[in-house]
Amino acid sequence: MKTLLILDSLLSPTVSCLAKNMLVASADKIGITWVTQPQESELVIVIGESMPVNSELNGKKLFLAQADFAIRQPEILLARAIEQANVYQAVETVAEKTQADRPFNLVAITACPTGVAHTFMAAEAIETEAKKRGWKVKVETRGSVGAGNPITAEEIEQADLVIVAADIEVDLNKFAGKLMYRTSTGLALKKTAQELDKAKDEAQVFQPQGASSSQPESKKKESSGPYRHLLTGVSYMLPMVVAGGLCIALSFIFGIEAFKEKGTLAAALMDIGGTSAFALMVPVLAGYIAFSIADRPGLTPGLIGGMLAVSTNAGFLGGIIAGFIAGYVAWALSTKLHLPKSMAALKPILIIPLIASLITGLAMIYVVGTPVAKIMEGLTHWLQAMGTANAVMLGAILGAMMCTDMGGPVNKAAYAFSVALLSTKIYAPMAAVMAAGMVPPLAMGLATLLAARKFAKTEQEGGKAALVLGLSFITEGAIPFAAKDPIRVIPCCIAGGALTGALSMMFGAQLMAPHGGLFVLLIPGAIHPVLGYLGAIVAGTLLTAVSYAILKKADDELPKAISIA
Repeated sequence: MKTLLILDSLLSPTVSCLAKNMLVASADKIGITWVTQPQESELVIVIGESMPVNSELNGKKLFLAQADFAIRQPEILLARAIEQANVYQAVETVAEKTQADRPFNLVAITACPTGVAHTFMAAEAIETEAKKRGWKVKVETRGSVGAGNPITAEEIEQADLVIVAADIEVDLNKFAGKLMYRTSTGLALKKTAQELDKAKDEAQVFQPQGASSSQPESKKKESSGPYRHLLTGVSYMLPMVVAGGLCIALSFIFGIEAFKEKGTLAAALMDIGGTSAFALMVPVLAGYIAFSIADRPGLTPGLIGGMLAVSTNAGFLGGIIAGFIAGYVAWALSTKLHLPKSMAALKPILIIPLIASLITGLAMIYVVGTPVAKIMEGLTHWLQAMGTANAVMLGAILGAMMCTDMGGPVNKAAYAFSVALLSTKIYAPMAAVMAAGMVPPLAMGLATLLAARKFAKTEQEGGKAALVLGLSFITEGAIPFAAKDPIRVIPCCIAGGALTGALSMMFGAQLMAPHGGLFVLLIPGAIHPVLGYLGAIVAGTLLTAVSYAILKKADDELPKAISIA
């Protein structure tokens, strides 16, 4: 035995590194060389609780070892491994597993930036399609209130395939060694059958970041990217914005200027919402953008960069830049910086946080802060001083964007822009965006009532659900209608959304909270003026509903349904 490869399935990098170092030192003493590639090894020692699933290890002699044994008695463990290692059996492919007598077993994760509509609609679509095929299926939703219907360790062990339909980065460590296919919630919802077929053909063995992986680099890059990282940051920031905005709105119950009187409840509410929650918005945004890029090593420099964005008045734009700087610097240090084995344990807890924080901080102070602060100052001044014509135009653009792809990238871009402006105390775009976002589902529900004879019974029932979703600001409630008849539905929705956004800005409507739909009206002061805001929603809804009710053809006249991208 001349060469040794050491793998681990532990989540603790410190314990893993210590166990590896002890084994490598013992191997050196007896002339065994430590290698890093499976094809170069004659013996593989796996530190952890379970064997990996990795086709690169086929035919190799493997030995499973406990970390504490490797640390305390590495020489004895190494001797046992040489004597007792067994030849690793070939990994079954997904196609081979389907040949088994038992039903095909699928588990899935769904997660969207807001953790509301797409998360649960994609989960339902996956479950429905899998059951049609006779598969056993369980879907875990990573929604706004955490993990729902969680997948257990036993279910993971029995699963033949894992599908991850997520628009943000989610923790997948518990699926280490399983065959996995990654996609978006939009594709899982609109092209469910095609995505399940692709999953069976293209799934690859998943290994957590930092572990040996059989996934090609191109596949890893395909499942991430700047847009996903930005949405991850926004998803973690949203609860902060909602809580802060509603606390500010509650303080206005006592009067617009009441919070200026120290010691009052209004002042306390403003401290909670404005001074605390809104102050954390940008650091949380930057921190979780960096976290999405580099995992835990990116969080600390990202948070620090976000705080510096606030202190330099660089605002949300500075926070986004800080998050990407911190994330990519931490990622580069984590993957490209190679240290002696004796110092490897210091890398995640000392070296990466220190160097990444220094680089990010200095960049924000000396390079990014001042010019971005001037850009933000100019943008804020323009938004505050723009005339009625410009305001109406901006509202129309944002409203149309909200209704273009109903939860897709264009929708999310308009939404993220408006949410970010809340930190600069500019509330009008948020009002226009939420009002326009309610139009498509409300209009589709109303259309099923206005032209009931043109809709099938199932669509009429769907229209009732869409009305409720619309009242809650869940634009995705209109997706079933748009997917079936996109050529008519989408233009009608865009027209209604543009009208609503334009009227909202013209009436000067302002909204403190970025979610909740009309239920936010239960918080006095959260929306004003209320009548103008409601009028904008009614006008846009009527335009879309009436135009679609006229344009829609009866079901038997419709062409075969096509999916919207």
